[in-house]
Amino acid sequence: MSQSLTRALEILRLLGEGPATLDELAEELGVHKTTVLRLLRPLTDARFAYHDEAHRYHLGSRVFDLAARASEQRGIREIAAPHLLAFNREYGRTTHLAAREGDAVVYIDKLESRDLIRMYSRVGMEANLNSSAVGKVILAALPDAELRPLVAGIDFAWRTPNTIVDPGVYLHEIETVREQDWAADREENEPSINCIAAPVRDASGAVVAAVSVSVPDVVLPFDRLLDLLEPLRTTCAAISADCGYRPR
Repeated sequence: MSQSLTRALEILRLLGEGPATLDELAEELGVHKTTVLRLLRPLTDARFAYHDEAHRYHLGSRVFDLAARASEQRGIREIAAPHLLAFNREYGRTTHLAAREGDAVVYIDKLESRDLIRMYSRVGMEANLNSSAVGKVILAALPDAELRPLVAGIDFAWRTPNTIVDPGVYLHEIETVREQDWAADREENEPSINCIAAPVRDASGAVVAAVSVSVPDVVLPFDRLLDLLEPLRTTCAAISADCGYRPR
């Protein structure tokens, strides 16, 4: 029984790397394919695996359901914490984690920079949807049918001379965010503060949070802030992987 369970778990691990045929799984496990088929039957019956018309096996929907439930039980803040800490320690810049709560986007974690300049944001504070990078990232993930009514209710107030105050311009900005999969706040939310943000996804691929890095322009101009984009996206990818996300 123990050996069968170990092999069944190994099958799931292999399928996590990509679809495979019965012969390929048997070869990887070093057993006869009848043994693999015997193990696959209860896995497919319980929807932990399924096979397509080309007779290739895939991870089943039950795996993704469990991954999503595990992520929910741990909480995105807990999952992200070690990754945010590592990023903040290496680059020394203000780092935020934000998530959607109803029609709002709220900061749920913040790590301060090593600079003497402090941002006014705090944990529990709502991010301004039209001027924050995290707000743009999270709203960009919404379908248009949900996005447009939400945008219609945004307070497009001026916060700096660069704040987007026109809904049409904002929707165009959201399209740009969707295309590039990250967002920028170029002194739109706070004077002299630049920010970039990237999405965090769960096992289903849904955007469940955003991570941003913010720097005063006098410390690091926007062009140099963009040097942190790839490390930021790598950090978000690591958090997403811990949430169960696997890029297709």
